[in-house]
Amino acid sequence: MQNTDTTTVDTTTVDTKDEAEETLLSSGDDAEVKEAKPTADMGEIDSMFKAGVHYGYSRRSRHPKTRPYIFTTKNNVEIFDLEKVDGKIKEVEEFVKGLAKEGKVVLFVGTKPEAKEAVLETAKDINMPFCIERWLGGTFTNFSNIRKRMDYFEGLKETKTTDKWLKYTKKERSEFDKDIEKMERFFGGLVSLKKKPDAVVIIDAKYEEVAKDEALKSAVPVISLINSDNNPTGIDYPVVGNDATRSSIKYFLDRIGKAYKAGATMKVTDVPKVEKVEDEKELTKSE
Repeated sequence: MQNTDTTTVDTTTVDTKDEAEETLLSSGDDAEVKEAKPTADMGEIDSMFKAGVHYGYSRRSRHPKTRPYIFTTKNNVEIFDLEKVDGKIKEVEEFVKGLAKEGKVVLFVGTKPEAKEAVLETAKDINMPFCIERWLGGTFTNFSNIRKRMDYFEGLKETKTTDKWLKYTKKERSEFDKDIEKMERFFGGLVSLKKKPDAVVIIDAKYEEVAKDEALKSAVPVISLINSDNNPTGIDYPVVGNDATRSSIKYFLDRIGKAYKAGATMKVTDVPKVEKVEDEKELTKSE
């Protein structure tokens, strides 16, 4: 359940990088000014500032295990170390590129209002399954039954496009239409899943606790954008950053989407040709 005792900052008040840096470097409750590492990607740091990725929740909402990711506290609001955030996203990018290179499936989950639009946009952009409505318990742990419901849903939609649909009474067609509408809401983004995904991207693992727990029980690697009130323990690829605003969520998902596209262009296509050449060599030797 989402923590109701949280405080966020209106990121629209930070219009420039200089203003954002002033926010970070101003003394706070536990401020500790750190010099930027020479290896930091300042272009991405700047983009994260503009997207408000650095804003966390109030200090009293902090989960102890997120302390290493906190740069300082300003006006009782946690400020994340964006160099560490960037480093974690880079780890995610490499993992996602590897998945894409092998043609693996990544499921995107984000059902809270701030996440839905970006999740839908990213998933559709790379042709991956998604869940932006209520998570259905058992999607991972009881996948066979969920898959049967999705097959029924697809069957109904297919029937509606054929003459078989006309064989049903008006009342029956009305009932089927209601079923289709309801299942479209919950299964529409999942129908392409023929098996459990190879990884799942979750926006706010605390909010999506059931999805996260099912993924861990099913040995599905979890990538998640989590805020300072989250416990990163058990999450395979935790990215501690602002999971409460649309701009920050979109920034995070955009980088994942770009990484998947980059990995997809790296697919190995030369293996069959190599095998063919070796076969020809063996044939020459036998002659």
